[in-house]
Formats: sequence, C-alpha cells, structure tokens
Amino acid sequence: MIYDSLLLVAIWFLATALLLPLNAGQAFHSGQFFYPIYLLCVSFAFYGWFWTHGGQTLGLKAWKIKVLTFDQTPLSWQQAAVRFAAAILSLAVCGLGFFWIVWDKKSYAWHDYLSKTSLFFEPEVK
Repeated sequence: MIYDSLLLVAIWFLATALLLPLNAGQAFHSGQFFYPIYLLCVSFAFYGWFWTHGGQTLGLKAWKIKVLTFDQTPLSWQQAAVRFAAAILSLAVCGLGFFWIVWDKKSYAWHDYLSKTSLFFEPEVK
C-alpha cells in the first residue's frame, strides 16, 4: 500500500494540475465538494486499470502479488469497483477490514469477500 500510495500522490498532483485552470488557478477549498470526489475517481481509475489489466499495481508487482478473482481470473471493472469501495470501508473503520485477515481462516479481508477477489503470490521463476 505504501508503494502504491507514493505513486498515487504523484498522480493526484498531476490530476490537480490539470484541473487548476478550471478553478482560475486558485487552490481548492473545503467548500468545493467536487475536488475530493474528483480525486476519488482518479484513485479508482488508477487501481481499477491496474487490477483489470494484469492484476498488479506497481507496488504489487514489486512484491510479486496479483489481485485476481477467487478462481484466479482477472477482475472485471465491476469487481474492481466493489473491491475499491469495500477497501475504503475497510479503512474507514480504523482498518478493521484489513486486520480481519488475522482472524479469518482463509486470510481474506472484508473487501476480498465482498468483491470475490483475493491476493495471490506469483510462483517464482527459476
């Protein structure tokens, strides 16, 4: 998550730079509800594209992990949307949805169950 968050912040900077001319070059303020929704959509586009095209973000690629369905096929955009929304929910409750893997027999998080997806380690090539 840390690797991907660094890349995502850089993408947010670029996305913000593209949007600033539409805001007269001024910084966005808390009264502009559109901006956080815009960044949320940019974030979903980032994760959704990687998850549906090979199942690996750059952070997952570094650790040789893939996000796939339970039967190890690529995610659809619908599954990516459910996984993304459920992961936000998992974080919103103090990360409990992520920590759930400690107690779950299959080591699935809430967003794994809700989207019917999971993380799989790539086999090592010798």
